[in-house]
Amino acid sequence: MATISNSEIKQIRSLREKKFREELGLFTVEGEKMVAEALDSDFEVVKVYRSEELGEETMKRISSMTSPSPVVAVVRKPAPAEHNPGGLCLALDSVRDPGNMGTILRIADWFGADCIFASPDSVEVYNPKAVQASMGAIFRKKLIYCDIAEKCREFRAAGLRVFGTFLDGSDIYASDLPREGLIVMGNEANGISRAVAAECDGRLTIPSFGGGSESLNVSVATAITISEFRRRWK
Repeated sequence: MATISNSEIKQIRSLREKKFREELGLFTVEGEKMVAEALDSDFEVVKVYRSEELGEETMKRISSMTSPSPVVAVVRKPAPAEHNPGGLCLALDSVRDPGNMGTILRIADWFGADCIFASPDSVEVYNPKAVQASMGAIFRKKLIYCDIAEKCREFRAAGLRVFGTFLDGSDIYASDLPREGLIVMGNEANGISRAVAAECDGRLTIPSFGGGSESLNVSVATAITISEFRRRWK
C-alpha cells in the first residue's frame, strides 16, 4: 500500500478553495473518465491518486465528493488563452453557479463553440463542481475571463454581430442568425447587465409554447440558442 503525507493531503484538500487554486496554480479532477480525459489532454497532470494504492479511508480525505471517487488527479492550470474576434463564441455575463458553468462548457463542446468568454465575477471554471459538470469539456474548450462589454465592442469592430438573450427580444426561430458572432448569456437571476445589453446589436428570445414557467435555466437557454445558430448553417 502506497503512503501519502499529511502535508500532501492538506494541499490536495486546500484545492477545494479558489484562493489556494490560484496561489498554487492547480486544481483537482475526480473519476475514471475525467482523469482519463485529463491524461489524454494537453494539460499537465501533476499526480494521480488511486484507491487501490492508498486505501478508501485516505481517498475519503482527499476527495471532495460525498461518495469518494476511486481516482483523483491534481492538474496544473494552463496559461491564459487568447482568441481574436471570429467564429461562433459564447460570452457569460456574471454566471455564478458552478453547475451551470460546467454544463455550458459541455454544451460549447457539443456545438463546437470556438471560445467562451466570461466576466471576472462569473464563477471560476476550476471550481470542483464546474470541473465535474463539464464532463471533460474543460480540457477541450478554452475559456477566457475578460470585460464582456469590451469583448462585445471588439466583435462589432471586426464586423461581427453580438446577440443577447432577453425576455423582450425577437423570436429566435424567426430571426436572421449569422454563421459567426458572439452570443451573450446573462446571470441566472438578473439576466444580462445593462452595460453589456447596451453593446448587443441583436436581442433574441426563446418563445414559450406552454407559458407556465417564467424563464429557462441559463445552461438550457444556452443549449437552445447555440443549437439554433448551428442548425441554420449545418
